Amino acid sequence: MCGIAGCAVRGPDVVRPEWLSSMATALQHRGPDDRGFLQWSSGEPELGRNPDLRPGQVGLVHQRLAILDLSEKGWQPMRSHDGHKHLVYNGEIYNYVELREELRRAGHEFSSSGDSEVLLAALSEWGTAALDRLVGMFAFAMLDSERRTLTLARDPFGIKPLFYATWPGGVAFASEIKALLELPPVSRRASARAVHDYLREGALAGNDSSFFADVHQLPPAHSVTISLDTPDQVSPRRYWSLPAVRDIELPFDAAAEQLRELFVDSIRLHLRSDVPIGTALSGGIDSSAVVAAGRWVGGSDVDIRTFSYIADDPALSEEKWVDLQADAAGAKGKKVCPPVGDLVRDLDRLIRVQDEPFGSTSIYAQYRVFSLAADAGIKVMLDGQGADEMLAGYPPYVPARVASMLRSGQVASGLALARASSRNPGAASAATIAGKGMMSMLPAAAARAARRRFGTADGADEWIDAQWFRERGVDAVAHRADHSLGDALLRDFGRDSLPGLLRYEDRNSMAFSIESRVPFLTPAISDFVFRLPEQHLIGADGTSKSVFRAAMRGLVPDAILDRKDKIGFATPERQWFQALRPWIGDVLTAADPAGVPVLKLDAVRSELDEVLDGRHAFGWHIWRWINLIRWTELYNVDMAGAK
Repeated sequence: MCGIAGCAVRGPDVVRPEWLSSMATALQHRGPDDRGFLQWSSGEPELGRNPDLRPGQVGLVHQRLAILDLSEKGWQPMRSHDGHKHLVYNGEIYNYVELREELRRAGHEFSSSGDSEVLLAALSEWGTAALDRLVGMFAFAMLDSERRTLTLARDPFGIKPLFYATWPGGVAFASEIKALLELPPVSRRASARAVHDYLREGALAGNDSSFFADVHQLPPAHSVTISLDTPDQVSPRRYWSLPAVRDIELPFDAAAEQLRELFVDSIRLHLRSDVPIGTALSGGIDSSAVVAAGRWVGGSDVDIRTFSYIADDPALSEEKWVDLQADAAGAKGKKVCPPVGDLVRDLDRLIRVQDEPFGSTSIYAQYRVFSLAADAGIKVMLDGQGADEMLAGYPPYVPARVASMLRSGQVASGLALARASSRNPGAASAATIAGKGMMSMLPAAAARAARRRFGTADGADEWIDAQWFRERGVDAVAHRADHSLGDALLRDFGRDSLPGLLRYEDRNSMAFSIESRVPFLTPAISDFVFRLPEQHLIGADGTSKSVFRAAMRGLVPDAILDRKDKIGFATPERQWFQALRPWIGDVLTAADPAGVPVLKLDAVRSELDEVLDGRHAFGWHIWRWINLIRWTELYNVDMAGAK
């Protein structure tokens, strides 16, 4: 796990050493164990630990967090045996042991015991076809000096980030946006579309974009080979996709057994490490399964250490579930319950860590869990991200399942599911669940009216400057109805939910120089789950993740598997905002209207006063105001030039 960055320019321009130095410094938290640089134009690339190398047309940067093979043999940029290829790589290839044996049979020799040399050999042997063989999380850049190309690639799920920016005759890439913003050719212009969708919907930037107009992401499951003669020409291609149809017809029990085998095997691979490993334990099914499977795979001798956030609101606290799973697995647990004063102290750093605006202060709980783990000397953590978006773990998936049933003519069964689901803790009424399921069958105008009826329409017109966005060609995007549970899962997994959660996971963990692994996210597991019939995911009684609960029987305590509530790392947002009132007031008072022209600050201040005084309902858009204002200030964002 590391931070990577680099530049390529067309001659006679050169990559300046000070650019590489600034990018490395911006990424030092991602890899504090070592650093390496490369500069090349022709002949033999120059390598070293200092950026003061001979200027060239290509420069690479690597900040190392040593996880596998802690010796000098894991240093990067890593050179291939033929001398033509050089790799900088962020991530882990969990099946590197098996790939190394296959590559040895093909004639490759290895001097290290880690995964980086295996990845380089795989790319040398199979080219980008090697990407289909990898089980892991990765973002890498490989210079081929013989072919004069630079190849970038990102793992199938986008677990590890890779941003890039182009300008006439040049391209730069980095693990985080802040490193790209160090370069003079990269502007700080805001993306009007990203800001609009964030304010209105809480949406984050898309898989190929960012909140900065000139900074893009290499999308998940994509690679690109860039010619050094035209480095500003970047055309990514997809190398992997989720299954398009649910065509597995296994009986429920057989599906649960196969899913258990896939998950336990994934845990086995994810436990490969030369440094101590911990787990983030929330008390829910997914994190409990990671802990339980870790004990199952590792046996009684393995040291299992868990780290948990505990809310100080009894209604949100999952401490009893955390303790139940930790005790069942014989784990050593640590907990953190941060007071609101810590949030005020840390908010600006959290915004800097994330690089872009984020949805709510709930990610602060995760941030503190990683801080707790770092204090305990942990360098690798396992987490349960991705399970909810694959296995239908969120309450809104029930109406989507009802929609599937209605569309297939199972009207009575769909209404019965709505009634059964309404009895679960915190669930909406049966009429609301059924009504939301019917929305997907309505014309667009009628669907908008239905959203207003069910309280999902956005009333942002009073505080958002719609004219400012229209002048930049940005209008509201119509909601797209989910015609089925499968539609909803594909949308959240690939676009709306999981990409944002993975962004939070990566930035929060790497802020403390911790590698966070997500064992639910492997091609084998996702290929299997996305081909299962919908009825295996949500039971007739409204039980979410039905097949996975069955798969974990005997590993996870029944009391946890039988839970019907959904809390996660929930934080007392309303109470926090009351306590943060002086700080929020200061932010709004100091806000420069010219700096945030997208907001009508008078309307914002008026509504906030009403909310804090109890005269107006609390809404998540309040945090978005504050976050956007501080983000523009901390990053010196150019709103005037937004496009």
